[in-house]
Amino acid sequence: MTHVEDELRSQPECWTRAAAEAGRYARELPQPGERVAIVGCGTSFFMAQAAAALREGAGQGETDAFAASEFPHHRPYDRILALTRSGTTTEVLDLLARHRGRARTTAVTADPRTPVMEVADQVVVLDHADELSVVQTRFATTALTLLRAHLGVHPGTAVADARTALTEPLPQGLVECGQFTFLGRGWTVGLANEAALKMREASLAWAEAYPAMEYRHGPISVSTAGTATWMIGEAPDQLAQQVGDTGALWVRGVLDPLAELVRAQRLAVALAAARGLDPDRPRHLTRSVIL
Repeated sequence: MTHVEDELRSQPECWTRAAAEAGRYARELPQPGERVAIVGCGTSFFMAQAAAALREGAGQGETDAFAASEFPHHRPYDRILALTRSGTTTEVLDLLARHRGRARTTAVTADPRTPVMEVADQVVVLDHADELSVVQTRFATTALTLLRAHLGVHPGTAVADARTALTEPLPQGLVECGQFTFLGRGWTVGLANEAALKMREASLAWAEAYPAMEYRHGPISVSTAGTATWMIGEAPDQLAQQVGDTGALWVRGVLDPLAELVRAQRLAVALAAARGLDPDRPRHLTRSVIL
């Protein structure tokens, strides 16, 4: 079993612990009414997108998400929340250092022995969700679970759905597809982006992601027999039929959206195996980008 496969299978336990400990970190995490920016790189950026949409949807306050390298430094925020598994990513460290003293800064990380401990005002350490793999799975979803629980929107079904995602067979014919499109709405757009990234990282697959309503504005043109379109969350009316009419395989999201991401992680690993690839050694990638 690869590191990434072992780690993705541990997610139900990681989520359970994060949800139980959310109250412990209530002061470190964004407070109701604060104007917040959530930042990250790669997978962490996509989790930031999901978390920002969840927070605004929960009525907690204006919340933006940025790739750390694209942060608008001229904008005022009450708090900057950085998601960084390694605690060493250059863009994140530079951003936190630049804004220290100008805005409250919080980092959520997996490793307490890294430079982020010195540049953030407050740090939440999820060391039980740290990973050996380059390809992120459990840290990202555990961090998002923590934030969902902090916002009061972590459903009791999520962990059970994650276990289902790990045990039920993937849809027939999915691994044989040559192209994958992931769709989301609201907070699940970030999850769709992350699902597509997992496919590219682990299996070198042609994978894309879009807001579901945007899919019909051009991207549907690539859908045909031998491709798959996977909806994470509730699908817009008539979209399943329209995808079916293209000849593409339609995958309906039936679980909690975060558990659907776990299913997509499994697909990435399964496709890597089918292609003779080692998902623990993704091409051109390292665990952290240090410039």
